[in-house]
Amino acid sequence: MDTLQLTMLLMGVLFTFLAFGFWVGSTLFTVAFVAMLLNDNAQIGAIMANTTWGASSNWTLSALPLFVWMGEILFRTRLSEDLFEGLSPWLQRLPGGLLHVNILGCGIFAAVSGSSAATTATVGKMSLPELKKRGYDETMAIGTLAGSGTLGLLIPPSIILIVYGVAAEVSIDRLFMAGAIPGLMLICLFMGYTVIWSLLNRHKVPAAEGKTDMKTKLTALRRLLPVTLLIGFVIGSIYAGVATATEAATLGVIGALALTALTGSLSWDMFKRSLIGAVCTSCMITFILAGASFLTVAMAFTGIPRELAEFIGAMQLSPALLIVALTLFFVLLGCFLDGISVVVLTTSVILPLAEKAGFDLVWFGIYLVLVVEMSQITPPVGFNLFVIQSLTGRDIFRVARYATPFFLILVAAVALLSTYPEIALWLPQTLSNRG
Repeated sequence: MDTLQLTMLLMGVLFTFLAFGFWVGSTLFTVAFVAMLLNDNAQIGAIMANTTWGASSNWTLSALPLFVWMGEILFRTRLSEDLFEGLSPWLQRLPGGLLHVNILGCGIFAAVSGSSAATTATVGKMSLPELKKRGYDETMAIGTLAGSGTLGLLIPPSIILIVYGVAAEVSIDRLFMAGAIPGLMLICLFMGYTVIWSLLNRHKVPAAEGKTDMKTKLTALRRLLPVTLLIGFVIGSIYAGVATATEAATLGVIGALALTALTGSLSWDMFKRSLIGAVCTSCMITFILAGASFLTVAMAFTGIPRELAEFIGAMQLSPALLIVALTLFFVLLGCFLDGISVVVLTTSVILPLAEKAGFDLVWFGIYLVLVVEMSQITPPVGFNLFVIQSLTGRDIFRVARYATPFFLILVAAVALLSTYPEIALWLPQTLSNRG
């Protein structure tokens, strides 16, 4: 069986299992198992055991459940209401109203978590019930969350940037600096689209509620203070070199518990429910990650990613066409693999192509993360889509349809970054020159 036939067969298995409602993790394991069988591999059990154990016991991954737990604490206490109510007076007069809370909320939390899944799950738990209660259009409520949730991959600290930095032997500090302005650019693009959509669909946006005078806005800022302090506490510990991402996540949980105690929201019942909620969400995410890890190994055995990359290299494309080809390549891989797996699996083949084309590897890292962000909301295995599906109970393809405009915005962001590399390179170059 040649590579094309094998690819089509595996896609058929994937779509069939998803159509019948199988769990995503189970589907990924099944596709990987079929790929290994077709490769005549006799050590499937041992490979699966080693791969899934390695994926689920990774120390870096321990930051994810801790950040999810921090989000559960925020969700189940007055702090989540403070975040929503603190932003509301500043945003509800803006066309689109409280839909912008999804975008800015994801931007704020992305600066804490470094995880797309944790950002989407945390902000979604806070915002979606409130937006539904106030009568906001479900299409945009879910769409803004799906698109903005990807900011967790780009806005520092970012786990995937750390993985890329190690693989490409590029300064992680420079990558973090390079991700700041593109992250702000994405926030502006998402908010701009929301404003335009709202002006064209005024009947779908509820009227502003409550006062929006300056006194009310300044009072609302005080409600944001606890969450802002928590974010500053977590980010400050990372940038000061005091804590790793996992240790900062632990500090975030401790800080969230301390703030809930100070505000009188802490109770034994809340503590238990937040812990159980974090365990359930984390198990769901970890099961998918384990399946994706096994599928990554299976794909490596089939040689599909390597052959695709070598095919692109043999075409001798110009830098502009190479970017187009790589974008299609990474989005295709993102339909089957999680973002970190895409980076780990392809960098050894893709980086020589990037260097030969004259791309700055810091810029290429930001480009790669943007493309991986696109894959997070690309069906059938867009990771953010499944997180939102678990939050809303909506069909995965409906969630994907809602996210389509934001996928196109990410395409536009890749085009802007490719046309103007300074968007990513200006800040690290400026700070390096000053140093």
